Amino acid sequence: MDIIDFVLIWVDGNDPDWQREKAEYSPSSMADSDTPVRYRDWDNLQYWFRCVEKFAPWVNKIHFVTWGHLPKWLNTGNPKLNIVKHTDYIPEKYLPTFSSHTIELNLHRIKGLSEQFVYFNDDMFITKPTKPVDFFRDGLPCDTFGLNCIYFGHDSAGHFNGSNMEVINTEFKNKAEIKRRDRKKWYSRKNGFKTNVKTAMLSMWEWFPGFYYDHLPSDFLKSTFEEVWEKYYDVLDKTCSDKFRTEANVNQWLMKYWQFCKGRYVIRPKNTGEAFHIEEGNFQQACDAITQQKYKLICINDTPRTENFEEKKKIISECFETIVPEVSGFEKNQ
Repeated sequence: MDIIDFVLIWVDGNDPDWQREKAEYSPSSMADSDTPVRYRDWDNLQYWFRCVEKFAPWVNKIHFVTWGHLPKWLNTGNPKLNIVKHTDYIPEKYLPTFSSHTIELNLHRIKGLSEQFVYFNDDMFITKPTKPVDFFRDGLPCDTFGLNCIYFGHDSAGHFNGSNMEVINTEFKNKAEIKRRDRKKWYSRKNGFKTNVKTAMLSMWEWFPGFYYDHLPSDFLKSTFEEVWEKYYDVLDKTCSDKFRTEANVNQWLMKYWQFCKGRYVIRPKNTGEAFHIEEGNFQQACDAITQQKYKLICINDTPRTENFEEKKKIISECFETIVPEVSGFEKNQ
């Protein structure tokens, strides 16, 4: 069986030492990237570990990336757990950093990281049994493919996507050739009807307008990161030199898009997972997705439009308690 690692990044926005260090620096732009929403804690990380232990027991290692703080309940002696501080893998010249882009773009530098790894934000969960082939097949990442337009709007990732596509269209100039090579992947039924319609409509342009992104855990080859760093060091170096996210940054989606253009992926069903950007209209759907285990993967994404945060935080934890009530081996005091 192929070796697959998980990587999870986490920040404790309530840590006073972290807050003091952050206060020494000021974001150069994009005030929304420094909003407290990006750092407040849903306090449900223990359920992430419980879900992994129950629904992905085959995982080789979990690399838990943190500024330095750790949850008090975490069992650091678990043999599958590798605690990774920013200072352990991010080049010193980029530290300290308060940008998720810097943390993500250097993941390949984590000591002992397997070639095949799945990257999780701390709001992304496994909620029903999985197998390694849900993430990698024949050594290739599993993903949903689709061409898409970039949305530029308030509190959007459009600027980062635009920077990503600048690199993609510089490197991959023959879109037609890539389409011919991967036609079956581009129009696989597994991508979903609407996704395939968008791909068909946007395929007539000579250049790549953008790609579908599902805001779920990302399957990566470590060698992809190494290749992009080798070819576009100046671009990644510039992004990582910013202490906070700025509009000119690229982000880790670049690695996903690079894998698309190289043909290094296998199509998996679009309904494998669902992302919920929490607002008043979809909160109950998110709760049902957890308790009814509708998907293998879900994302419970906090937004500036998430109202009654403390109440919703409590309810989400209660939902997870229904599917993973047992304390995991990643928690103390069993």
